[in-house]
Amino acid sequence: MPTEVDRHQVQELLAKGAQLVDVMGASEWDESHIAGAVHVPLKELSELAAERLDAGRPVITYCYDSL
Repeated sequence: MPTEVDRHQVQELLAKGAQLVDVMGASEWDESHIAGAVHVPLKELSELAAERLDAGRPVITYCYDSL
């Protein structure tokens, strides 16, 4: 179940081994992404998640939205 976390919680989760997943499109990924993040575009998340992510570790997803 998705849970919203703040940046401090993200840092704690990453320190404990969570995976950081950027779900932006390719052009946004190329322009700016957080170092160490895995790129899995949102439109492809369901088909690529098993291939690129470790099912035994928590996953943190993020996307930049200018709205």
